[in-house]
Parts: sequence; C-alpha cells; structure tokens
Amino acid sequence: MAPQKSKRSSRKRRKRSSVPRAVVSTRRDERAEHRADAAREVRRGQRQLGREGRRPESPFGGLPISEIAILVGIVGAVIGLVSNREAVVIVGVVVCAVGVLEVCGREHFSGYRSHTTLLAAIPALAVETGTVAVFGAPSQRFLLLVVAVPVYGILFWLLRRKFIAARQARVARPPAP
Repeated sequence: MAPQKSKRSSRKRRKRSSVPRAVVSTRRDERAEHRADAAREVRRGQRQLGREGRRPESPFGGLPISEIAILVGIVGAVIGLVSNREAVVIVGVVVCAVGVLEVCGREHFSGYRSHTTLLAAIPALAVETGTVAVFGAPSQRFLLLVVAVPVYGILFWLLRRKFIAARQARVARPPAP
C-alpha cells in the first residue's frame, strides 16, 4: 500500500483569509531598478566611441596619403642618417610630421581620440625653433622655455576644449554606419 500524502500546504502560499502584510516589500522595485541598470550598461557597452568606433574618413577618400607620407618620411630620414646628409634627414622628418599631423588633427577634431599634447607641442616647438633662428641660441637654455611654455599651455587648453566639444557631439549624435 502506498503511503498517504500529507495534506500540508506550502509555506509560500497564503490562505485567502490571511491578513495583508504590515510592511510592503520593496523587492519588485529593486529588481526593476536592477534590470534598468543592466540594460543601461548593455547600451553603454554598445557605443562606438574611441578605439572601438570607426575612424573619421580621410579627406583623400580611400587613398592612404597620410600613411604613405609617414612611411616616405621615415625612409627619407633613415637614408639621410645613413648617408650623413642633413638636408635629407630634415625633409624626411618634415614629411613624416605632416602625415602625423594630418591623422592626429582629423582624429582630434572629430572627437575620435584626443591628441592634445602632440598638437600643442608642435607649434610650441616651431616657436622655439623660430626664436633660435631669429635671436640665436641663448647662453642659458631655460630661456627658451619662457617663450615655448606659454604657447604650449594656451594651445593645450584651447585644443582640449575643442576635443571635449567634439566628443560630446559625437556621443550625442553618433556617426551613421
């Protein structure tokens, strides 16, 4: 003979005649908030910004002109160093710098990546070089910093503000695929 089942009811089930709880449970609200936070994190993870997003388009279309200029500049600088020709080294460095500036400027001003330090340093270096060319090398080298550091600081501040504005525009209005 089979044992008879117990007539006990589950503890979770309440009898219809029971009184409502004195304290209202907040578990449903907490679960809903947790689900909303999880959905927000998923959306945040799907954004296409920075290194994960698409680089801004080149003004030359599909041709990698900037990358070719960087390569040619490096090759020219190495050839100039090996053959001991100063003019070839200078031209190679300048061509490479132009290619780097184009890529960095495009990424910076579109809000893709910040290149504030590099973009502020190159004009400061140019001002320092111009100062040496016009007035000659000073006996105390730190005097060159008197000219270069304010130029660098002002440009850094302006470029950083521009990048932040471009980044916010990119986040608010992501590029169409």
